[in-house]
Amino acid sequence: MAVRLFVGNLSYGTTEADLRAYFGTVAPPSQVVLPVDRETGRPRGFAFVEFLDRTQAENAIQRFNGQVFNGRPLAVSEARAREDRGPGGPRPGGPGPRPGGGLGPRPPQPYGGPRPFDPTAAPAAPRSRNFGPDAKPQRGGAKKKQKDADRPRGPIPLKATGRSFTLEDDSPEEALPDIDDIATSKPHKEEDDE
Repeated sequence: MAVRLFVGNLSYGTTEADLRAYFGTVAPPSQVVLPVDRETGRPRGFAFVEFLDRTQAENAIQRFNGQVFNGRPLAVSEARAREDRGPGGPRPGGPGPRPGGGLGPRPPQPYGGPRPFDPTAAPAAPRSRNFGPDAKPQRGGAKKKQKDADRPRGPIPLKATGRSFTLEDDSPEEALPDIDDIATSKPHKEEDDE
């Protein structure tokens, strides 16, 4: 009975003739299949090599598994039938396999989809209409806001006198102009004005 081997991690430049010559050192393979991509026509990086005798196939596995061929270490093992491999992951062309296979009904989803109608049930809360991605998280949070509140903002304001006031303006040698400050001045009566 023929034994088929899976040969993985092939370089994309490997040809069927290269594989026949390489595996032919153990015994001439009865069949070599080098799958190519449907869209690009480029090899997919693996092949199947078939031997007529099981001992020849086992010798090929022991001899070539892990050996460097065309610059890459080969992964050689006995090929398994499709049913034995189990379900695969998502494929580039669409979603992964469905339970039961084919184009049957979708399995129930935990979110969304139609809900059964129950006239005795209380009305559901209104759904949020806020669609789109979540807002980008703010960095720093409350610490940054506190730090911003502690530091001075902008330039030192100018008074109407044309002079800027800072904390270092306690210089006694310069006379300050007399400013009528209604907040600190003593209220005077109208009789005093006369």
